Amino acid sequence: MDLGLKGRTAIVSAASKGLGRACAMSLAGEGVNLVLNARSADALEETAQEIREKTGVDVTAVAADYNTEEGRAAILDACPEADILVSNPGMRQIPGDFTEWDKDEWLFWLNAHFLSSVQMIQAVVPGMRKRRFGRIVNISVSFIKFPQVNFAHSHAARLALSGAIASMVRECVPDNVTMNTVCPGFFDTDALHTNLHNHARRGNTTYEAIVADRVKSVPAGRFADPKECGDLVAYLCSDQAGFIVGQNIVNDGGVYQGLF
Repeated sequence: MDLGLKGRTAIVSAASKGLGRACAMSLAGEGVNLVLNARSADALEETAQEIREKTGVDVTAVAADYNTEEGRAAILDACPEADILVSNPGMRQIPGDFTEWDKDEWLFWLNAHFLSSVQMIQAVVPGMRKRRFGRIVNISVSFIKFPQVNFAHSHAARLALSGAIASMVRECVPDNVTMNTVCPGFFDTDALHTNLHNHARRGNTTYEAIVADRVKSVPAGRFADPKECGDLVAYLCSDQAGFIVGQNIVNDGGVYQGLF
């Protein structure tokens, strides 16, 4: 299927590895030129060069912190007319006791998982509406559908973003600008394995036991390939996806058992 994206330009944050990298690779495979962002300049440039060599698209690497005004300004300077925004916070969730979090802790996660994405959306949407094409995809987690203990700060901020998207997109979709959220489950990334190692240490068990337990919890019986997230995001950015509006799309191998 031709997704109708050749020659368009996308901003992808947290793109040096993991799901952000997979999204960038899938979009590049459809002929989308890229402005990639991550905090680590070396890892980001390595990913950018690999994508250039494999796909031939134009790739600009912007090493900056997406969660700061200065970082977002640097990205927008490199890409003043984005057709696509893949907003991926790239922040590993850290569990904790909500009774111990002060205001600054709550504000940190609110900025990382809500305000940064909203402010970037505010910056790119006017041009998208004027050009009558725009696709915005936020990368969240499947757990926003069934929040987990010890992650109240992250869940609160992510749910706030989904609520804002549901409202904002209805103002923009008449101009062919859509916004959706992808909610991945267990994907085979460095971040997942780091989390599993940490779970093993906290639970006084082995990493192998934790992996086996997590895989067992997935009806599909495996961790997902990051490409499966990247390809879903690419489709949501396509011409064909213009009628998918304000959705929180879970791709977790069947872990979430709800209907809505």
